[in-house]
Amino acid sequence: MRVTFCQGLLSGAIILNLLILYYVSRAQQQMMEKRKDLSRGSRRAGLQASNLAGGLVGPVIGLAGGGGVAGVEGNGRGPRVTVLLREFESFENYVTEVARSFLRQRPELPFLAVADTLPYPPLVLPEGGARLLVLFPSPDQPPQAHRPEFHVQTEFVLLVPDGVELEQGRVVERLIRELEGEGGGPVRLVAAPVVARSAAQCLHLRVSLREWTATYTQAAAGSSGSVCTALRGDAVVLIRTEDLFNLSVPLGRPLFSSLFVQTSLRGWKVKLLESPLFSAHHRPLFSSAHNQWKADTGLKEATGKLMRSFGLKRLLLPDGKEQWHGCGKETPRCFGTVRDDTPDYLYMERWTPPCCLRALRETTKYVVNILESSGVRYWLEGGSLLGAARHQDIIPWDYDVDLGIYLEDIPNCDQLKNLDSGSLVDASGYVWERAVEGDFFRVQYSEANHLHVDLWPFYPRNGVMTKDTWTEHKQDVEFPEHFLQPLVPMPFAGITAYAPNNHRAFLELKFGEGVVENPQYPNPARKRLDRSKL
Repeated sequence: MRVTFCQGLLSGAIILNLLILYYVSRAQQQMMEKRKDLSRGSRRAGLQASNLAGGLVGPVIGLAGGGGVAGVEGNGRGPRVTVLLREFESFENYVTEVARSFLRQRPELPFLAVADTLPYPPLVLPEGGARLLVLFPSPDQPPQAHRPEFHVQTEFVLLVPDGVELEQGRVVERLIRELEGEGGGPVRLVAAPVVARSAAQCLHLRVSLREWTATYTQAAAGSSGSVCTALRGDAVVLIRTEDLFNLSVPLGRPLFSSLFVQTSLRGWKVKLLESPLFSAHHRPLFSSAHNQWKADTGLKEATGKLMRSFGLKRLLLPDGKEQWHGCGKETPRCFGTVRDDTPDYLYMERWTPPCCLRALRETTKYVVNILESSGVRYWLEGGSLLGAARHQDIIPWDYDVDLGIYLEDIPNCDQLKNLDSGSLVDASGYVWERAVEGDFFRVQYSEANHLHVDLWPFYPRNGVMTKDTWTEHKQDVEFPEHFLQPLVPMPFAGITAYAPNNHRAFLELKFGEGVVENPQYPNPARKRLDRSKL
């Protein structure tokens, strides 16, 4: 068979492309190997930098990774576990005793105490294997000096609380066997209870970043240990070093709160063994009520700081109580000025912070009570009526509440009738004002927090409800007065409010057909709702 010139040219081009792909692939592989070598060199440099003041304090010992019998040196390799103590108070602690306990039983295990800043009074650690790592950067030190991942070169990390002692050296192997026995499944941490008054408990933790909320519930114990997503109480936790330092904040404080929020979001689980393997002779940790108060205050502050950094503003605890870490009456609201009807949190794939929804509900209830007691006819308007139709509540991503009122009823309300200019702060701290944007009223949650309810005055003209100030929102249109004759009660935001008598037809007149069943963000051109994630 004869080969034409074109066929030969095509064959040559194919062969040339294959050669190019081969050499490109080899070059990429060589680059990856060089990066790995550089990474190993950086970690070695980090260990060398650990001698520098302000970073790692104390004697440096060799920390080779992997291999050998669990926790002991074998086959020429170093220990597999680094003991790490993160949670302690500088003003009173047992870090020295904890370090001595572990080094007495297992002198080959590296012991690392980690603090945000250099503790005062200074820690006195035993020589020969215990070191202090200070996380806060010092301007005269290289970055490796303050980064814990450069100072942990073992396969596993054992996270121990203050006051814990190791009485039987082989329990470390027990924990490693338990973790390795899970075979890399969802159980990525193993915990052992500590003999203490604060017994370790398994919890289920569900974190919804979209709703800024973490929910803790009790978990039932199993016959061979409990598997759950969070712990409460005193426990020693084993985790693979690679897993720990793949977390966004591997050593945040409070340690358990930080750790389990991050691991639960990744679908990881913790196995809590039934029998305590560690002792705690130093309980309670603090010798005076004053030091206990200082510790409790520090824990509260650290928890608030951590939750705000994670964007968690509401914690639901196992006992049904709530913790709030968002805005309140004395603080500004959690988001800034809204542009293009799209608050900033929507761009972060989040909905309205729960503290803001709570404030909006409180303000709505307060305003509705005043309007009703004053004889002002009102009704749910716009997105607020839409929220009532869909959720019997505020739309989860809405940032204000809208009420329509009869213009002729304004003189009936003391808070509204004298608002031609300026504002009024009432006895409950709510701010009543005429809006600068036009001829309508606004009731703010407080002088500091400008979450608000807008009151839109309408008046009838030839059977049609109209008003003097219009916005660019497509739903801001005139409508027949018969929707308000009569007004009907409707559940909304924890109260019963008044609404148009045919809310579906009213909403479809304003927003378009099918609006109740087809939710969307207020400005889809800027940000569209992914309905598959509802």
